[in-house]
Amino acid sequence: MSTGIDEPKAAERTGAGANLALATAVFALTFWAWNLIGPLSKTYSERLGLGPTQTALLVAFPVLVGAVGRIPVGVLTDRYGGRRMFTAICLVTVVPTAMVGFSSDSYAALLVSGFLLGVAGTSFAVGVPFANAWYRPERRGFATGVFGAGMGGTALSAWLTPPLVESFGLLRTHLVMCAALVVAAVVSWTAMRDAPGWRPNREPALPRFTAALKLKATWQLSMLYALAFGGFVAFSTYLPTMLTTAYDFAQTEAGMRTAGFSLAAVVARPLGGALSDRIGPVKVCLASFFAAAAMAVVLALHPPAEIPAGVSFVLMAAALGLGSGGVFALVAKLIEPSRVGTVTGVVGAAGGLGGYFPPLVMGVVFQLTGAYAIGLLLLAAAALGVGLFTARAFRSKAGVA
Repeated sequence: MSTGIDEPKAAERTGAGANLALATAVFALTFWAWNLIGPLSKTYSERLGLGPTQTALLVAFPVLVGAVGRIPVGVLTDRYGGRRMFTAICLVTVVPTAMVGFSSDSYAALLVSGFLLGVAGTSFAVGVPFANAWYRPERRGFATGVFGAGMGGTALSAWLTPPLVESFGLLRTHLVMCAALVVAAVVSWTAMRDAPGWRPNREPALPRFTAALKLKATWQLSMLYALAFGGFVAFSTYLPTMLTTAYDFAQTEAGMRTAGFSLAAVVARPLGGALSDRIGPVKVCLASFFAAAAMAVVLALHPPAEIPAGVSFVLMAAALGLGSGGVFALVAKLIEPSRVGTVTGVVGAAGGLGGYFPPLVMGVVFQLTGAYAIGLLLLAAAALGVGLFTARAFRSKAGVA
């Protein structure tokens, strides 16, 4: 059986920083593409006369494929390597990106296009094993944390997509993104390299996937990531809608504030990975979940905009970013290298699905009550529960806590 990484050659890491930087940049671009619909939710809602639930469904649809698709993509990454898979995902994403640009006048067409756009979100399952293979075990929390900062592509989307659409039009903006994805594919193919010690896992895909599901740690880590990264995805996609409906911000203003939320999480994620290398990922995750629960309670009280609401959103983002970094530092410690891609696919899928359902819940809650308090209190309860589970499930893991 392949070990995935040839540890005697693991010291051959000249180029690790460059490859990590390239992977992070490509990841950020694909995440920008993945989140193209969310920042424009108000535009689509007004143009098509959508209700809150319809808007929430539209925003959440790309998350679904981006989540579930991480499972086969993680398996394929173990087999073919990050260089090939990054190239393939960038090229495949071009098609649904263009489709979204041509579908702005049809709700059904937008749903289909958004569903297919989810393929962009699968790039996460490529980058974690790719980065993991380039670094020694004691540095993998740092490596996956830095790579994970590429989720800042959602911040770029929230910040830049609305003004780009205002300046150049919706279709042209999407075609520019298509061109950027083609360039990223070329860069991935020509400039990226898989780690010197990486070896393809040639076991049949189904047995590998089944073996990953049999690992207790896979399910435990999936629960943690569903809260940490799922919470980030849910807010980064639905926050523009939430801010325009609950706080009456204009679409561009909501986009700027959502970008700030995403940026806080982006900065916190590599910090979570680095802290995990120093004090253990379990402690980082516990701090994340309990802080997220506290901020959700504050936001459920519908505090005034900016202060304290804005500060609470930023602290929520930082907590979720720390937790996302901590979870994958835990993956690196608990999972053998040859299975990291497959397990990353499953755990990443759980994180994506964790971000799929909250916008739907928020849309229904707002439509029924005219406020988001119940949804935020549900988040607080979930974060508290996952925190207590983490404290119990991982307290005996040697070398982890």
